[in-house]
Amino acid sequence: MKHLLAGAALALMSLTGGVAIAEDYPERPIMMMVSYGAGGATDFQARIVTMTAGNEDALGMPIAIINKPGAGGRVGWNWFATQAEADGYTLGAYNIPHFIAQSIKGGVEYSADSFEPIANWGADPAVFVVGKDSPMNSMEDVVNYAKENPGKLTFSGAGLFVGHHIAALQLEKAAGVKMAYIPTKGGGAAAMKAVIAGDVMGGVNNLSDAFRAQEAGNVKILGVFDLERNEFLPDVPTLKEQGFDIDNASVNFRGVMVPKGTPQEVIDKLAAAVPEMFKNSRVAGKMKAGGSPMHIMTREEVQAMWAARQETLKELLAGL
Repeated sequence: MKHLLAGAALALMSLTGGVAIAEDYPERPIMMMVSYGAGGATDFQARIVTMTAGNEDALGMPIAIINKPGAGGRVGWNWFATQAEADGYTLGAYNIPHFIAQSIKGGVEYSADSFEPIANWGADPAVFVVGKDSPMNSMEDVVNYAKENPGKLTFSGAGLFVGHHIAALQLEKAAGVKMAYIPTKGGGAAAMKAVIAGDVMGGVNNLSDAFRAQEAGNVKILGVFDLERNEFLPDVPTLKEQGFDIDNASVNFRGVMVPKGTPQEVIDKLAAAVPEMFKNSRVAGKMKAGGSPMHIMTREEVQAMWAARQETLKELLAGL
């Protein structure tokens, strides 16, 4: 009987404690880990979408961005899955298909089951870019060069088994060519710098990074890896329009997650507040000015998207 009473008391304490956590949370500033370096698209967007976190109609506490770049996101997500406190004060930015593709290929300490999604803020298609002085002006030019020079067309991306790499694999398969994909250590920002500096002949990068680079006159954007043209690049055709059977599997979804084990009451509070925070007009304005497509999704919608992407990526990566 004593054991039963003790168990009931512990259960009651846990229940009432959860309520107290939900009512008081957050009581101090929150940290959000970004697995890529400062200046890249994920970092750039994360700082914008969290800028109103301290408002009373949002979380009432600011969110500080902490960068843990390396190995195409692996360094940060390994840390997040194994060392981050599951208390609601350590959030993480996710990138899909990146961490799902990496977990399918193995060699990492995380999977989709390691994290709990909160909300999605954007969907950033991959694009193919070349330097402003490149003689290539279409994806046909790129593919023709690759056919005539197997394995010699060098192009950069943010890492292995990230959205850029997925797009590169799709292009090689659809065009029947072999190219030299070169993953960079500094994420999308470093990959773009390699194109601008002429270290590589081209690159696959995020639309948002490429949009800003094109606006500055540094690159040309030749194609979009998505099902439809993007409003930021209405004159740039999709790969499918240019004759290549490529879908939107490489589109980079970005959002917020927490480590597995975070109290459900905290998850519920974040899931209610964060999508509304993303809808702030100041956030939308700055994202648009930076060429960053928004795509707001709730926790339930993100859960469904994660599950669908897992199935798509398993098929795409089979045999690699």
